Amino acid sequence: MERFDLIVEGGQVLLPGDGLTEAAVAVREGRIAALLPPGTTADATERLDATGRVVLPGAIDAHIHLGASITVPSEAEEVGTETRSAVVGGVTTVLGYLMSAEPYEELFEPAIKLFEQASYTDFGVHFVIGTPHQLEMLPRYVNELGVSSFKFFMNFRGTEGAYLGLPGNDDGFLWDLLRAAAPLGAMVNPHPENIEVVWRTREAAQANPPADPLQAWGASRPPVVEAEAISRAAMFAAESGTSLFSVHTSSRLALEAIADRRNRQSGIYVETCPHYLVLDEESGVGTYGKVNPPLRTAEDREALWTALERGEIDVVGSDHVPRHRSAKEKDIWSASAGFPGMETLLPVMLSEGHLRRGIPLERIVEVVSTNPAKIFGMYPRKGRIAPGADADLAIVDLDAPRTLSNDTVVSAAAYTPYSGLEVGVSVTDTVVGGRVVVRGGEVVAGPAGGYVHRAASGATAVEATRTHSAGRSA
Repeated sequence: MERFDLIVEGGQVLLPGDGLTEAAVAVREGRIAALLPPGTTADATERLDATGRVVLPGAIDAHIHLGASITVPSEAEEVGTETRSAVVGGVTTVLGYLMSAEPYEELFEPAIKLFEQASYTDFGVHFVIGTPHQLEMLPRYVNELGVSSFKFFMNFRGTEGAYLGLPGNDDGFLWDLLRAAAPLGAMVNPHPENIEVVWRTREAAQANPPADPLQAWGASRPPVVEAEAISRAAMFAAESGTSLFSVHTSSRLALEAIADRRNRQSGIYVETCPHYLVLDEESGVGTYGKVNPPLRTAEDREALWTALERGEIDVVGSDHVPRHRSAKEKDIWSASAGFPGMETLLPVMLSEGHLRRGIPLERIVEVVSTNPAKIFGMYPRKGRIAPGADADLAIVDLDAPRTLSNDTVVSAAAYTPYSGLEVGVSVTDTVVGGRVVVRGGEVVAGPAGGYVHRAASGATAVEATRTHSAGRSA
């Protein structure tokens, strides 16, 4: 009798093209070895009973920040605590943004060693590019280090990025970055805000602020600064033939600007975050909800949900920031921006998107798993349940109402902006690379994540997935 390392049995498995199917997932050496019909007799070292639940591809959070400074993690605990929070929420792979003015070829190895020592999830990284040396080293970053996606802060003019140790920059540098990335099959992820306009709108908002702190913050960075910047970046990308990933898209106006550019060019991908879909400036969460771009209006929320349902949003990532809640407990102008979100990414999207709005389960899985895998060069090993793929699984009870609370947060941030939100689902078990890391809601294994080398991102990576699919069906 054939023997497996692990069999996940009794649940309904979400299979590509087939939807929920009664099957058992058999695992050997970290990968899915077979999908077995119900009742198949098979031997395994370990078994996981998923009866009454659904088995999904593990979520891929393609937008996280780690470390006390959210630049580059320096302690194993900074990686361990946050990736532990990830697996509790069904996230099995993370892509973290490393942000520094130092040469990444010097920072990369120590950072990866920390991840290898402490990460409960598999992991990759993006680099924030801001210096001429980093720009010059792009070919090495892609070809040797396996980093093929690069962030650029369009809002870091003058000293705006000094709090992160990042230099000021301009459109000329963005132009050079796009042109350097194109022949490498790499992608640029701009943070799109026109800071020169923000300097004016912020001054006006501080002089005559709305009563609600989140409305004041929103008035200081209105949707037009996001929409104009992403349109400008997309126009530059079209000229250079570079793929573009619009991070944390927050507004109807930005969606319209992206749609206009997509009508003219290919290779533009769109991310939003759960907080822009669930929260708005009237949610009453105060400074805990401060983020860049800001939370918008209820109208913007609905526009984002509509875009997601129509397939106009490709990825949902958390934009996880693990700074402690004390950094938020200040006035709106001095409170820290950003908040934790890895452990709530999958439960919130399943509850608010699938259960509450009736968005098909397959569509939710696309934006939190399959599409990130394809766009960031990790497919077909990740983002699907199929023989040959990594055995990364999230087992979810879709009928398990609970209320999110600060008291149960695993992240070192010690709070969630969703505190008090009732969700209808619970992640009961998480499997990473064939290892049961979470069983019955409890972490039962230590960190053992591995680095994901990504040779390409964007259109180059997506085209490779089409080639794979064509070859498989031939």
